[in-house]
Parts: sequence; C-alpha cells; structure tokens
Amino acid sequence: MTKPSLPPDRAHLLTEQRNPSTMRLHELSVRECVDLIHEEDREVFRAMKRADHLLAKLIAAIEPGFLRGGRLIYVGAGSSGRLGVLDASEAPPTFQVDPGKVVGLIAGGDAALRRSSEGKEDDPKGAWPELESLELTGDDAVIGIAAGGTTPYVLGALEFCKIKPGEGDRPLTAMLVCVNIDPPPHCDHFIVLKTGPEVITGSTRMKAGTATKLALNTISTTLMIRAGRVYENLMVDLRATNDKLRDRAARIISMATGAAREEAFSLLSAADGSVKAAIVMRKLGVDAARANHLLAHAGGRLDRVLSAG
Repeated sequence: MTKPSLPPDRAHLLTEQRNPSTMRLHELSVRECVDLIHEEDREVFRAMKRADHLLAKLIAAIEPGFLRGGRLIYVGAGSSGRLGVLDASEAPPTFQVDPGKVVGLIAGGDAALRRSSEGKEDDPKGAWPELESLELTGDDAVIGIAAGGTTPYVLGALEFCKIKPGEGDRPLTAMLVCVNIDPPPHCDHFIVLKTGPEVITGSTRMKAGTATKLALNTISTTLMIRAGRVYENLMVDLRATNDKLRDRAARIISMATGAAREEAFSLLSAADGSVKAAIVMRKLGVDAARANHLLAHAGGRLDRVLSAG
C-alpha cells in the first residue's frame, strides 16, 4: 500500500503549540473565558513593543518610494490575507488615495474573504499572476503576512519580487510573522511579533491576528501621515461619501478653524467636498480656486500651505 504524502510538520511553531494557561477552556464560565482571553491579549502589546524599532525601520525604508508614487502591497492567506485586504480597503475612504495605492492580495482571491480557501495557500506561485499584472517597480513595497512564517503562497510572492522584475524594478520586500524563525530568502525586512501559543491551539486569528492588525495599522497610518494625509491628528483627506462622513468632515473643519457647524458645512460645499480646501479658505480668507491652487503647489500638504500663510 502506498503511504500517503504527509504535509510539513509545523509542531515546532509556537503558534501551533498548546497554551498551558488555557487547558481548561471547556470548564470555564462566560466571565472566566472573557477574563482569560483578555489576559492572554496582553502578550500582543508586549510583542508590539518588542518589535517597534523594526517597524520604524521598515516604515522609514518604505517611505521614500511611497512618496515617489510607489505602492504598499500586502500578500497573505486565510486570516492574514483578510487583514491585509481590510487595511488596503480602508485607505481610499480614510485618506482619499487611489484604490491602487494600498493593495491586498489574498490566496483564493476575493471569494476567500468570505469563504475559507486555505488550500490555495499551498501554491508558491499562486500570487504570481496578480503580481505580474501590478507591473512592480523599485518604489513599491511588498509585505508578506504569515503568522507561522511557512505559507508557500506568501514565500513564493516574495521570491517573485526578487527574481521576476528587472534589476531596477525589484520592490522592497518584508515579512510579518508571529514566531521565532529564521528570515526567509528574498526578504529585505523581517519582523517577528512573538505572541506565543494561542488561547485555542493553532487559532492564529486570535493573538497573532490582533498583533498583525496592529502592525498593519501602524505601517499604513504612519506612511499616510508622512505623505501629508493628516494634519495635527485630523484626517483632512477624508472622503465624505455618506451622512456620517459629511458630519465628520464638517467637524474636522470646525476643529481646525474654529468655524461654527453651519459655516463648516457651507465651506465644505463651496470647496466641493474637499476638507483641506475648506480649511485653507477659512484660515487664509481665500476662495476655493485659490485654496486648491495653493494646495496643488504644496503637493497637497495642508501644513505647508498654512505655514506659508
């Protein structure tokens, strides 16, 4: 009888090991479950603190290319892939960037966002067609996301980035993992978010997923701040596409300028929905055309327009 082909043994990975603190889950009350899960979540923040210098180094490396027009591209499978797609999908409404500025690729495509397609993650060339279609450049950054660091779909994507594009078009590559392993080849930056064994053994949607979400938030948000998409702590490039966001846009204008609520809405309307232009109009006493001209001349950076006053 032919022996079945066995998958790689991942028992050595910390995320696959049993957590000695959670061995009695089936016996706990609701309150005890909540308390225990939250106690374990503390390890997420310790992991983030240990990795903050590596995150800062990665962001600083991405920034020059990103400001020159490069893209931030996430690649992952399962929960990791969904987190990348989530972060990418929030960039356009929050920072009014082109939908292609931050990209999320997930094994199995969009269908995998709602239904599990974990089998697709075993193909090391699974992301190659999409990466090929993106026409990568040296200004782009591709970040692989894999809690256990072994996902063939992700490792293959990083390999593609270093062997397929021409010499000058090879993007920066990075990988986020949640276990202590050696950095894979084809990886310029390697970040370990060591979150330890999960509450439920192997369920990396929990602590590993939370740490990954925090890391992606940090990367994309810091890059957008550096790109001038935030003024003070206000999302001045907000795209007001519904009543909630129109209300938020008006409040941002009020907070930045001192304008009353009704005036803020009038400014927003006169500025054709541009929060930045509305702020410039109120602060500098100019019309919408002049405000937009000043912003264009300053590369869209509100701080530069107001400081030049």
